[in-house]
Amino acid sequence: MTQTLHNANTKRDDIPARTRWAILAVILAADVLDLLDATITNIAAPTITADLGGGAALVQWLGAAYALALGVLLVPGGRLGDKYGRRKLFLIGLAGFVAASLACGLAPTPATLVAARLLQGAFGALVIPQGFGILGATWPRDQIGKAFALFGPAMGLSAVGGPVLAGFLIDADIAGLGWRPMFLINLLLGGAALLAAARLLPRDTGDRSVSVDGPGSALLAGAMLGVLGGLIDGSGNAWTARPLTLLLLGLAAFAAFGHRQRTAAHPLIEPSLLRNRGFAAGLTLGVAAFAATSGLLYVISLFLQQDLGRTPADTALGLIPLTLGIVIASIACHGLLHTYGRRLAVTGLLILLAGCAWLILVIHNSGTHTTSWSLTPPLVILGIGMGTCFGTIYDLTIGDIAPSEAGSASGSLNAVQQLANATGAATVTTVYFHSNGTVSLLVVAAGLAACLPLTALLPRKPQKEGHH
Repeated sequence: MTQTLHNANTKRDDIPARTRWAILAVILAADVLDLLDATITNIAAPTITADLGGGAALVQWLGAAYALALGVLLVPGGRLGDKYGRRKLFLIGLAGFVAASLACGLAPTPATLVAARLLQGAFGALVIPQGFGILGATWPRDQIGKAFALFGPAMGLSAVGGPVLAGFLIDADIAGLGWRPMFLINLLLGGAALLAAARLLPRDTGDRSVSVDGPGSALLAGAMLGVLGGLIDGSGNAWTARPLTLLLLGLAAFAAFGHRQRTAAHPLIEPSLLRNRGFAAGLTLGVAAFAATSGLLYVISLFLQQDLGRTPADTALGLIPLTLGIVIASIACHGLLHTYGRRLAVTGLLILLAGCAWLILVIHNSGTHTTSWSLTPPLVILGIGMGTCFGTIYDLTIGDIAPSEAGSASGSLNAVQQLANATGAATVTTVYFHSNGTVSLLVVAAGLAACLPLTALLPRKPQKEGHH
């Protein structure tokens, strides 16, 4: 029978193996839940807008709101766990995530749904950063690699599972609720994880001397809200004074955020990281690459449903070739990174561009008569490009930083990825709604091509010891 851990000073070696594995299962479940909810709206957006209204703006905000809140608050969420205790923040975050999921499932209007998605992302940002710290406190150093090794496959399956689950739940129309059960199911899944976490996670008191940069977080949130709000409002309601003002306010907040990072005693991003050429290049490269591929996934989903008339479930199944490509490349490239280094990142970008070009040709030539068979090869190629790129870019970006900066670097990189996802989805779908799938894919291709010169600034090889 598993036991609850009550003492932060409990020695790792004294914790039964069964309890350690149970703790790992709880943390994995919470992370999987988060990733599922990050991806479900890729498939569900057209169905939700057909029910609630909101048009193109709601399609853009559904994913952007979640990623925005998650990206802005990931680093502060980790610092809050250090300050007040990881167990406490994990439980608060998970409970809030479940409550926000209920609000999503019951949302009567587009505005209330977007607000609930913001809350989901915010509470998710309290949960995720605590996981690795809790594992580090409960697993012996010589065994923790076994725990970390499970995250890659679990996250990969979640990336597939989110859209597939959403598609089938929508088509099942449980109790006539349409899209709502894909959020309401979190009450069951998240509630079970919350009960297990309350029983299993070790108690820790935290360190009240840890500083959290609240003003920096507020400036970053204001900057992102201004830029995304201006972009989405302008694309939907013409470029009047309101969206232009929002964009200017967002850019001003970005400038203030940059100044804050240079002058704050405990900034969100350590200044020494930004002075590291390899890290700064990887961060910039990551923004462009993640933004482009986030927009790409939305465009493919919208094309399948709105142009080809596919159901959500058929759309989810149609994306499986892309997912298989990601899985195949991720496994194949795992042992190649230390040999080929940044050449692997270049290869991945070129494969992505080739897949994008192939997809453009298929859609341009066939239009609304495009078949699943004609889409399968370019989607597999795109998946192989993504699988080759993303882990490679991540590992290379932290390839020559000091070990003492690894935690800050990893948190910053994950946060920037989420913010790039929000920006990319909003930007590329804006183009889609004002043109067509071919033009929006050309924008994606241009973004990927812009990444190529930055690869020359990446470290040649990753560090020999991986960072998590």
